Amino acid sequence: MNHVIHNSIVNFIWGIADDVLRDVYVRGKYRDVILPMTVIRRLDALLEPSKEKVLGMKKQLDGAGIANQHAALCQAAGEAFYNVSPFTLRDLKNRAKQQQLKADFEAYLDGFSPNVQEILDKFKFRNQIPTLIEADILGHLIEKFLDGRVNLSPKPVQDVDGNEILPALDNHSMGTIFEELIRRFNEENNEEAGEHFTPRDVVKLMADLIFLPVADDIESGTYLVYDGACGTGGMLTVAEERLAELAESHGKDVSIHLFGQEVQPETYAISKADLLLKGEGAEAENMKYGSTLSSDAFPSQEFDFMLSNPPYGKSWKTDLERLGGKGDIKDPRFVTQHGGDPEYKMITRSSDGQLMFLVNKLSKMKHTTRLGSRIAEVHNGSSLFTGDAGQGESNIRRWIIENDWLEAIIALPENTFYNTGIATYIWVLTNRKSDTRRGKVQLIDATEWYVPLRRNLGKKNCEFSEEHIRAICDLVVNPVETEKSKIFPNEAFGYWKVTVDRPLCLAVDLSPARLERFERACAKAKEEPLANLARRVAETLGTGPHLDFNAFMDAVEADADKHGVKLTAKRKKLLQSDLCDTREDAAPVLKKVHKPGKATPDPIHGLFEAEVNGKTYVVEYEPDTALRDSEQVPLLEEGGIEAFFQREVLPYTPDAWIDQGKTLVGYEISFTRHFYRPAPMRTLDEIKADIYALEQETEGLLEQIVGEAE
Repeated sequence: MNHVIHNSIVNFIWGIADDVLRDVYVRGKYRDVILPMTVIRRLDALLEPSKEKVLGMKKQLDGAGIANQHAALCQAAGEAFYNVSPFTLRDLKNRAKQQQLKADFEAYLDGFSPNVQEILDKFKFRNQIPTLIEADILGHLIEKFLDGRVNLSPKPVQDVDGNEILPALDNHSMGTIFEELIRRFNEENNEEAGEHFTPRDVVKLMADLIFLPVADDIESGTYLVYDGACGTGGMLTVAEERLAELAESHGKDVSIHLFGQEVQPETYAISKADLLLKGEGAEAENMKYGSTLSSDAFPSQEFDFMLSNPPYGKSWKTDLERLGGKGDIKDPRFVTQHGGDPEYKMITRSSDGQLMFLVNKLSKMKHTTRLGSRIAEVHNGSSLFTGDAGQGESNIRRWIIENDWLEAIIALPENTFYNTGIATYIWVLTNRKSDTRRGKVQLIDATEWYVPLRRNLGKKNCEFSEEHIRAICDLVVNPVETEKSKIFPNEAFGYWKVTVDRPLCLAVDLSPARLERFERACAKAKEEPLANLARRVAETLGTGPHLDFNAFMDAVEADADKHGVKLTAKRKKLLQSDLCDTREDAAPVLKKVHKPGKATPDPIHGLFEAEVNGKTYVVEYEPDTALRDSEQVPLLEEGGIEAFFQREVLPYTPDAWIDQGKTLVGYEISFTRHFYRPAPMRTLDEIKADIYALEQETEGLLEQIVGEAE
């Protein structure tokens, strides 16, 4: 069926909304009636020829007392669904009384098979019936959908002589029309459109990105395609069409099965209805309702191809709680073994769960097939850099890159999507990288590749042309370095987060005023014996300030032994916090003195040679947490952490050291760093010319003002 006929049917149905629903519904709510009614009319048209056969089968099955009737009724209907009510829509068209129409229409809806019932329930269509009856427009609505000027039937409309008046509407054409209606309604409600509707140009690009690099390797057989945030299912159907087209062009016979999960009830209903309308009843059963993150509908299933546009910047706190909370998640999708950590956690902050959808997909990759799995997923910029080393987002990037699954990331133009103008990116991943791609990641800057739209659709003001899609895919299929395409080793995105410590240097103040304050602190903490100890030590050492805390503690320990005072950790902390102040010229506080021969000096890692009681030992110092800092050291740093530390830290803080136990590995990806082009500086002549031009504009005003002041 040609595009003109498609448009005429869409326009006709669109016109029904304005004709029948105006003044009853606000424009943004037309979809609540028109989409389910379009589904109902198409199903009705498909079931009309087999109506008597289905009713006969129903009577026969009931008479035989058979409970499980679904398969037999589907067979009688010749479809993946049926209706066992005594009515068709044509039977209801002429009901004069509204209450009789309401009762019969509800009986008609109740007669549909369970898979259609689920669609109607998720559309909440029965909730619309009271409004339609009260406004006295239900009969008019049914009549419009049965109008002889439009044919939603799989059979052509003919005149008395057998000449075709209106062509038949096959399943594929019906699916196209339904998707166009969805698109128009989404554009009408552009504030929410981006939540479940990805622009067709982006979907086509994503499909090509997962299929074209392996097009020559696709064999005859069965392929499974998955979208864990499937929305209305448009991404899956485009992917199905593209894979079938590529297989056919390569002389291959493929069977494609679609799988999806969606958490929004209406969009789930649309995705399932779309497949039923296309005659893909089995695929419709593979569309599942519920949250992918907390209630995975395909926990043990693996897929060949996966693509999604998950929600970004959207809280997944409810899912997190259902999974047990951040500290108690045991789901093997999100807690795994990696980098020597048996419980490597890939759990993002609860305010944004977009990367969790990607982790879910990666858990469903095929590892035993020749092609493995290929994934394309849309993200905003936060997925590239949010999260410090050791945090969930960084851990996810590390897990992906160190497993060598990330093939490419494409930066899209701003204002590509309907409800956001922010920067967006397509991540392309596979567990079967080609030899030339192993150990590498490609970044493509496509932010300037677009054509403007004639009119904005929400925030969307541009789109990819076919040439742009081809250019991007050519760079992915044949990766080369250009101004817009850069290829990096995996390690280029990794870094060590190094904790840099400096010694705690304390001066002890034993002045009368300080001792009085200390006594009050001890009284509050019920540690009066410690206050007496401090008084005695002050008499021995003097008021100070004493610049060697270690010598002070020797005196404290000696007095404690003499007077039977136990030096608990709490008491030591009180002495340090209430009698001491940090001073740069004070001696570093000793944390540990190693026995001779038990440790080797290693100042970079906090093992220093120092004299203690006249002898040289290897010692460790207490770190001053107020001076603690961190450094990011690139994994590709020549000479590693130590070389960086010698060059960038020690010349400025020679007493610093690295706390090895706190070193973490992180990953982040910066498009700005790799593609930023600074604006050229203006020449002096240009600046001078601007100044002269400004002088001319003011026409001597400044001189007049200054002159007047004088």
